[in-house]
Amino acid sequence: MQRRVAEYISLSASVAIVGKAMTTVSIFGGAGFLGRCLARRLAAEGTTVRVAVRHLDQARRVLRASGLERVTVFCADVRDQVAVAAAVAGTDAVVNAVSAYVETGGVTFQAVHEQGAATLAREADAAGVARFVLVSGVGADPDSASAYIRARGRGERVVQQAFPGATIVRPSAMFGPGDALFTTLAHLARLLPVLPLIGGGCTRLQPVYVEDVAEAIARILADPGTAGRTYELAGPAVYTLRELVTITLRLIGRQRLLVPVPFALAKLQARLFEFLLPSPPLTTSQVDLLKANNVPSGTLPGLHELAIEPRAVEDIVHTYLGGSRGGA
Repeated sequence: MQRRVAEYISLSASVAIVGKAMTTVSIFGGAGFLGRCLARRLAAEGTTVRVAVRHLDQARRVLRASGLERVTVFCADVRDQVAVAAAVAGTDAVVNAVSAYVETGGVTFQAVHEQGAATLAREADAAGVARFVLVSGVGADPDSASAYIRARGRGERVVQQAFPGATIVRPSAMFGPGDALFTTLAHLARLLPVLPLIGGGCTRLQPVYVEDVAEAIARILADPGTAGRTYELAGPAVYTLRELVTITLRLIGRQRLLVPVPFALAKLQARLFEFLLPSPPLTTSQVDLLKANNVPSGTLPGLHELAIEPRAVEDIVHTYLGGSRGGA
């Protein structure tokens, strides 16, 4: 009975937004890796884009460097109900692309991915926002032993409860200029004579181009039939972590010794990085994510259902790491 009521509410939300143009979209986390791509994609088609961030001046610099001088920037922490309410007022759609990979002070996974997501969804619903998209991740699990993965999974659940008709987007590991995947691997390979292979490098990943994810969200916002659905977004091919490291080394013209590192040791090293460095090259959350294969379940819609042909690692990564397409 409860499931039927939820389905009815979701359907009603879909019907209510038919024909409503998404003229104003607020992107929380809009100065981040995915957020910038999405803001650029929406602005290019004439959408009024609001970017909500925690650090105003830093975000403005990042957005200007990305050619996004004309977007409106709000200072709104998802943990601040008043600021969130102001940022969503008068907007047609809200995208929650906020992400925290490291816990520092009050910025905990629970506070950001669970409580913050719930606050944003509730305020968007109260403001009469037509569409809500939560960016989560492949493998999100409310019962996970990992605090990060658990908060992601619980965040999905509270958003669906607070905003009937919310759409959940679960990208696999995203790549593109400035990514945390190939760019970080290349940086480490240039600095170190030896590269660690976490968990032996056997974890399977299906990386997705960040621009394809941004396009997917734009199409979701434009299609009322996507309301209430969950999408898993991944690229066209599956690789082991070892294969991704090898691709990176070929592109930057380096040869490095690859040494398998147990997950426990990698997590200890990541904790040290988090303690010592403001921008750690490896976090405990990333180690947790590598403990399981980062590939879609195969039971949920993805890029193809949105009429998007995913672009391959081999076609894109050489454009920002150097080397040639054939070298990948």
